[in-house]
Amino acid sequence: MIEFIEEIEHPKKREDAYVLLDLFAETTGCPAKMWGPSIIGFGSYRYKYATGHEGVAPWVGFSPRKAKISLYFATGDPERAPLLEKLGKHTAGKACVYVNKVEDIDLEVLVKLIRQSIEFLQKTYPND
Repeated sequence: MIEFIEEIEHPKKREDAYVLLDLFAETTGCPAKMWGPSIIGFGSYRYKYATGHEGVAPWVGFSPRKAKISLYFATGDPERAPLLEKLGKHTAGKACVYVNKVEDIDLEVLVKLIRQSIEFLQKTYPND
């Protein structure tokens, strides 16, 4: 994973990746793990949808992509919106929150989002 971060061309994005790596690891208490070629995830849970689709995913994670940094949280958490309003400059999709740089967001709010996402997943998928 350090190798992955070191390959990031833009120095500021690389620096942001290290900030997020430390923050996510400290907040989750879990070591970082690569999920596929570009997602750094923390913790894991097993999910199964009503459709029968099942798998394993990280509790939370991030990916320092070229355009924006993607932050990954639980999908379906109805409590996420109020925290996102306080996060700072971002755009949000179903599971991802996109930020340009770490300094655009409130890191205390990010910590709350990480914790909330994990709590939601542990309640939703308690068997793991």
